[in-house]
Amino acid sequence: MTTHPLLDQNQKQLVIKKIQDTLLGRWVNDPQRMDKRALALVYLAQASEVLEHAFASLSDEDYDLAMRRVRELLDLEPDKEAAKEGADEVLWAVVASFF
Repeated sequence: MTTHPLLDQNQKQLVIKKIQDTLLGRWVNDPQRMDKRALALVYLAQASEVLEHAFASLSDEDYDLAMRRVRELLDLEPDKEAAKEGADEVLWAVVASFF
C-alpha cells in the first residue's frame, strides 16, 4: 500500500536520485559537512519508511553501502551533533524528535 504517493514521476525520480547521490556519490562521512537539505531528506525518508523503495534500483553492493551509511546517520546522537561548532541546531532538534 502506498502511504506517501508522489504523483509526478519526474519529481519522484529526482528525489530518489538525490537520496541515492547523497548516500553514495557525495558521501562526506561528516554530517556537519553534508548539504543540510540532503541530510534532512535522508532523515525524513527514513522516518516516512520509504528508503527501501528509494534503494530498490541499486545493486546489492550499493544497497548495502547506502543502508550502512543510513545506519551511521541514525546512530548519531542529535544532542552531541547540535553542540558542535557550526551545527544546525534546528535540524538536530527535529532529528531528535523523530529518532
